[in-house]
Amino acid sequence: MKASGIPEGAIADLLARDALRRLVTAYSRAIDRRDMAMLRSLYHDDACERHGRMFAGGPDAYVTWVEEALSKYAMTSHYVTNTSFFIEGDRGEGEIYKINYHRTHGPQAQETITGSRSFDIYRREGGCWRFQSRDIALDWATTRAVDESAYRDSAAASPPGQAGAADPSYLLLHHFSRFTKS
Repeated sequence: MKASGIPEGAIADLLARDALRRLVTAYSRAIDRRDMAMLRSLYHDDACERHGRMFAGGPDAYVTWVEEALSKYAMTSHYVTNTSFFIEGDRGEGEIYKINYHRTHGPQAQETITGSRSFDIYRREGGCWRFQSRDIALDWATTRAVDESAYRDSAAASPPGQAGAADPSYLLLHHFSRFTKS
């Protein structure tokens, strides 16, 4: 134990957990804002993503698949609820609980809401944590017709979120610009 009373390694563990939490929430932002450059940046080049029976492959193919899959939806929202991390040096594992919302296009729009978990393996290189692999489990799902009146009457007529670059976050938050490689 250090003279400060903080156990040896505790600060490094907290910093790693914060970085992993930021990584998994950045995934949600990249998906919901349709920022495919950001999404790709979250994976190591040799990573593997397995999205149930729908997809299994590397990060470049995954980004291509996600872009096509998301084109079916007018809006998505992915919420990270619980996170459990195990960290050992530059490697980590995580079980991430999520609630996911998908709304289709059109006058007969449907909303699908799911509860899922991802089982992530992380690797830190050059001080940066990225996904090494991700597997998804679906715990529950429901689908219903969209109630358009709810969108007109809710949240004090707040502006609607947008799937891409027109989202209010890009206009109102100067430090949340779309991802560009440096």
